[in-house]
Amino acid sequence: MPKGKFRQGVFTPRNRDKYRGKTLPIYRSGWELKFFRWCDLNENVTAWDSECVIIPYLNPLTKKVQRYFVDGLVTINETNGPKTYLIEIKPSKQTQPPKSKKYQKKATTIYEQKTYVQNRAKWDAAEKWAKKKGVEFKILTEKELGI
Repeated sequence: MPKGKFRQGVFTPRNRDKYRGKTLPIYRSGWELKFFRWCDLNENVTAWDSECVIIPYLNPLTKKVQRYFVDGLVTINETNGPKTYLIEIKPSKQTQPPKSKKYQKKATTIYEQKTYVQNRAKWDAAEKWAKKKGVEFKILTEKELGI
């Protein structure tokens, strides 16, 4: 992808006491920036962090163990008390098995299939990690982010 195609930068929280990271968070998309702002400004969010959870997973394509840097961890005061979520931010298209299109390049189809297989492996590992830690793993898409 050409440089500048994605919105990226360093986010400076207004409510620094809620942000648990040692360094300022880096957003790698406009969607992550929107999530960071929501965490920072939402009065029900008591704590949040970015890429603080690193989960080993077996990459089914390379058969090697790799590290998955999950996008975020957020604790929210809910009706039944505080609840912590492990958050991944992805386009909804990438959360579904890819569908071949009639005039799509073969390389594009293969790339989309590989990406989906790797993402599924990451998300399965994240689900297991979250269950052990008593938190809930959620994938946020443009639908949940209101984009």
